[in-house]
Amino acid sequence: MSSNTAHRIDESEAQEAFMSSCIDLISSALGGQVIEFSDQWFAAAENLINPAPPIGRPGVFVPTGAWYDGWETRRHNKAPADWVIIKLGVASGRVHGFEVDTAFFKGNYAPAVTVEGTFLDGSHPDTSTVWEEILPMQECGPSQRHIWKLSSPTTKAYSHVRLNMFPDGGIARFRLFGTAVPVFPSDPDAIIDLAHVSSGGLAISCSEQNFGTKKDNLLLPGRGKNAGNGWETKRSREPGHVDWVVVKLGAPGYIEEVIVDTLHFRGNYPQAVEIYAINSPEQHVAGDANGWELIVPAQACEADKEHAFPSAFLQNVNGKVVTHVKMVIIPDGGVKRLRVFGKRARN
Repeated sequence: MSSNTAHRIDESEAQEAFMSSCIDLISSALGGQVIEFSDQWFAAAENLINPAPPIGRPGVFVPTGAWYDGWETRRHNKAPADWVIIKLGVASGRVHGFEVDTAFFKGNYAPAVTVEGTFLDGSHPDTSTVWEEILPMQECGPSQRHIWKLSSPTTKAYSHVRLNMFPDGGIARFRLFGTAVPVFPSDPDAIIDLAHVSSGGLAISCSEQNFGTKKDNLLLPGRGKNAGNGWETKRSREPGHVDWVVVKLGAPGYIEEVIVDTLHFRGNYPQAVEIYAINSPEQHVAGDANGWELIVPAQACEADKEHAFPSAFLQNVNGKVVTHVKMVIIPDGGVKRLRVFGKRARN
């Protein structure tokens, strides 16, 4: 059992506790997968890792009973607990905290939970898998967000987690807040996306985010299914307004190419975009910090397009190590993905 301790925090504290330093390691948008479960009679376990907030549909029934947006098991479980095993969306990650949301589960919520973790290099859990408790038994209540922060991030990195629900019931969403532990190519000269979430990239701050979209979506795998899987800001009305996002690269590196993707943003893509870079020892670099250098001058954007800025186009990057980039959108709008390709800097 881990010696780490967890304490409950209010949902108003979650933004400060996790959102500038962590990602949801098990989100289906990241590639997280439910691979095994004890039961899912009333509602599917895969709903747990849906990145969208849970919804309620009172009065809607399906053949198994009332419809719920979450994971719900049968009553009268004879085992001590129901459980679900989830593979992280990255190779492995260190855990900082947890969220168990029982939204809309009132007379059928999970009374208590624990979370366990394990690391498996390319294999799947089986009966011989050794699980380590990373969240001790915690009580849950009806229709609310339950959030716990560890006293310190786990020293171990996990590839799979098991959520145990005592003894049965329903949970709408499960979030595992933490940081990715990247697996880089053995060739140090390989060109990789330094900003990608699997490389350890992290969107640490932004001017604002709206319409249910998040800055973190910019670094996700693939190009997504719709505009809800990107970053979008509200309409600005002030002359000279711009919006921005700061991304910490997964490793310091030399930038070779930047791609700004506006897929699915058709009537709401930015008019133009600028990219800045900086080399800083700090984890969190402010958007208005001194030292940002312009590497992509203002370029007009189009709808549904990957805007590629290759090395021949970039400025202020030759021989310079970069740790963070800042994308400025003019004056506002939506962007689907930000890719920053380059070589890792040698130590």
